[in-house]
Amino acid sequence: MKTLQVHIVTPDGPVFDGDVEMITTKAESGELGILPGHIPMVAPLQIGAVRLNKGTETEFVAVNGGFVEVQQEKVTILAQTAEKADSIDIARAEEAKKRAESRLQGSQDDVDFKRAQLALKRAMNRIDVYKHH
Repeated sequence: MKTLQVHIVTPDGPVFDGDVEMITTKAESGELGILPGHIPMVAPLQIGAVRLNKGTETEFVAVNGGFVEVQQEKVTILAQTAEKADSIDIARAEEAKKRAESRLQGSQDDVDFKRAQLALKRAMNRIDVYKHH
């Protein structure tokens, strides 16, 4: 079966480099499935999981925003942060979730509320991706 070359990169360096048969991610416009031969495009990403399928194996990467660039046989994700499921510190993610939830309950202004909402989304994304580990 044909494959795509996938690169997931953050300001701290590469998180994933490899060939996969299909990649699924959440763009701002909705769920995006990419197979070899996909039309070239660039799209902003939501906080969410990137699923990398190769044969019977599926690898998950938690991505917190960024962009996906699709070329004929190559996909590059430029993410603010990204973590593979097996490198997520679940205790830290659970603690971040609790902090965000408590900030949401005590939030007085819009800026704090929005920051707490984003923190909660990031923590829940990391927890969900870890569960696929």
